[in-house]
Amino acid sequence: MKIAFISDIHGNAVALEAVLKDIETKQVDKICVLGDLCYRGPEPKKSLELVQSLNAEVIKGNADEWVVRGVQKGEVPEKVLEIMNTEREWTVSCLQKKDLDYLAGLPTDLYLHVEGLAISAFHATPESLFEVVLPNESDETLKTKLMLSTKADIYVYAHIHKPYIRYINGKIIINIGSVGLPFDGVKKSSYAIVEVQNGCVSTSIERIQFDYEKVINQYKQANYPNQQMTNVIRNASI
Repeated sequence: MKIAFISDIHGNAVALEAVLKDIETKQVDKICVLGDLCYRGPEPKKSLELVQSLNAEVIKGNADEWVVRGVQKGEVPEKVLEIMNTEREWTVSCLQKKDLDYLAGLPTDLYLHVEGLAISAFHATPESLFEVVLPNESDETLKTKLMLSTKADIYVYAHIHKPYIRYINGKIIINIGSVGLPFDGVKKSSYAIVEVQNGCVSTSIERIQFDYEKVINQYKQANYPNQQMTNVIRNASI
């Protein structure tokens, strides 16, 4: 079985369409979406509709939670709290009640059994939608933060927008990066493929070009309330 894991679309439908087109060429059997569908991009409604059109399993990210109930004090630096809630209000204005209900009702984790292997997938950590676990953390930190709550062979998460693959004690940890807002300086979407066949496991990070100049223009044309997001797209970095 071949599974594509995508996440952190953040309202960037241009990037999502590019990724989905690439996934089609890979002949995957299943798509899993690990959250952050709408918030902070110029096309929240279209991005959500694209995800809903897939025969995919979808879980919630922190940005989906923010769309539903707002960004709360202490969750982001105080200096950006007001603008992030303004962005959230703009995003909500593009959606309908049924969309908010859909986001509110998403589960927070995913557990798959594939040919005798267990895959645990979540947005940030198994216990939190918000906690940041970076690529350069120690093996012990990764085990404590990502691997203690479930017994799995492969752990897949998102949230940090910086893809990587690590191997610890015979287990695989994958961060799948971001479809819509890469933060690693590479102006390409990222997602992961996990293939399990006859007891063999193959994992990969895929990097896909998208028309980032088009997305930058979309932010401008939509009068998006935080034009600083165009620099995030342009630099693939916060």
